[in-house]
Amino acid sequence: MTLRTQEAQISGSNLQQAELEKVMVELDIVKKQSERLDLINKLHARMAGVLSLTGMIEAYSVWLMPRVNHELIGYNNSSRKKRHLFCSGHGPNRRKAIAFAEQLIENKSPFEGSFTKKDGRCAYKWIFETVDDAGILLILKKGHELSPEEINLINHSLEILAECLRRGLAYEELFERASNDALTGLSNRRVFEERIYGMMESAKRHHHPLSMISMDLDKFKMINDNLGHQVGDEVLKSVAQVLKQAVRSTDLLIRMGGDEFLLILDNTDLQNARILAERLCVAVDALNIWADDATKLGVSIGLSQLKQDESLKQWLERTDDILYLAKAEGRSRVVME
Repeated sequence: MTLRTQEAQISGSNLQQAELEKVMVELDIVKKQSERLDLINKLHARMAGVLSLTGMIEAYSVWLMPRVNHELIGYNNSSRKKRHLFCSGHGPNRRKAIAFAEQLIENKSPFEGSFTKKDGRCAYKWIFETVDDAGILLILKKGHELSPEEINLINHSLEILAECLRRGLAYEELFERASNDALTGLSNRRVFEERIYGMMESAKRHHHPLSMISMDLDKFKMINDNLGHQVGDEVLKSVAQVLKQAVRSTDLLIRMGGDEFLLILDNTDLQNARILAERLCVAVDALNIWADDATKLGVSIGLSQLKQDESLKQWLERTDDILYLAKAEGRSRVVME
C-alpha cells in the first residue's frame, strides 16, 4: 500500500468519524426535542380538565416539581385583582415563603431584571405580555438558582400556562357570580362545601393542623331593629372588609348567612389561630358601631382544630358548641377547645 493510499484511507476514516459525530449530535437534539414535547404534552393533559386559576397554579406546580424543584408559585393580576399562591412547603418555611411572595408582589420593582434573592430564597418573575393579562408568575427556590436548562423549560411551558390562565380568568368571573355573597363579596357556603373536603383530606394525610374560627356578631339584631336593615347591611359590609384584611390569601373566609362567618386556617394550629381570632375581635370592636347608647357591636368566636378521625359534620358541631360558650360567657370574646 502506497503512502498516498494510506493517507486517503485515513482521510476517509476521519470524514466518516466526523459524519458519525454529526449524526449523533443531531440524534441527541431530536431526542431532547422529543423529550421536551412529551413533557409539554403531559402538561397539556394535566391542565386540560382544570378550570379555576387556583387549580391551574397547583396543577402546574405539581407538573413542574419533578423537573424544577421549587417552594412556591404565585400568580398576580393587578388589573383583574386576582392573586393565587400555591406553596409546597410546610410550617415556618411555608409562612416565610408566602410572606416573601406577597412582599414581592406588593413591591412594584423588587427585582433586578427577572431575579432577586433574600435569606437564601431565589425568586424569578415572568410577565405575560398579552392584551388582557398583566399577571406575574413567581417561582421561589431555596438554596440554589435556576439553571439555563430549567429556565428554558419554564419559558416553553409558560406559553401553555398563560393560555390556560386566560381561560381561568374567564371562568372565575362566571364562577364568582355564583360563589360570592352578593352583599359582602366574601365567598359563600357553596365555596365552603367545594373546598373544605379537600383541605381536610390534605391536613389529615400530611398531618398538618387545620383550624376553624366560627364567628357570630353580637347585638347585630338590635342594630337592625333600631337603625334599620339598610344600616345593618352596611355594618355587614364593614365587618366583612375588616375580616378580609386580617386573613391570608391561603385561608378560606366564608359568610355562612346572616351575621355568621366562618374562617378556615390552613396549616395553622390553635395557638396561632387564637392570636388571629383575638385580632379579629379587636378589629370588629374598633369599628365602633352602636345600636344605641349602651349597645355596641362585637363578635363572639369559637375556635377549634380538626381531629384526625373527625368528619366535617362533627367538626362543625363541635365548633358551634364552642361558639355557644363564647356567647354564654359574656360575648365579644374568643373561646377555644
